Amino acid sequence: MAVIYVARSAKLGKWAADVGLSKHVFKIGVAEEPIKEAIEKGWAGETDWTLLRRRDVTELSEEDAIARLARKAKMIDPNYYPRLRGTAGVFKVVPEQVENHILVSRSLAGDTERFDGKLKPADFADFLIHNAMR
Repeated sequence: MAVIYVARSAKLGKWAADVGLSKHVFKIGVAEEPIKEAIEKGWAGETDWTLLRRRDVTELSEEDAIARLARKAKMIDPNYYPRLRGTAGVFKVVPEQVENHILVSRSLAGDTERFDGKLKPADFADFLIHNAMR
């Protein structure tokens, strides 16, 4: 069974913030089970990747998921940054987009609970998976 996943590397986030991208950098992909081996192997020269979220999918390729998500979030071009060479699916996410996504989702669900504004990495992962599957 295929799984869509979102992973995060603290070291890559620090590097991205240093080069002016953002500290909110995530890797999205689609893989077959078990994905733990792929995450432990790492990407972009880092091995401290952690799995944030995963969801089972059917008939969704990694290329399709990345193309769908690229309409909503900014994909970092691996050709511009030598450190990312060969690593597709690394996205820079703006916190305001995630906040808007949470507010609209709650409003559509009829939830009147107030959003405290403190985003967690899992909130970013939910945003990425939601938009990659649409």
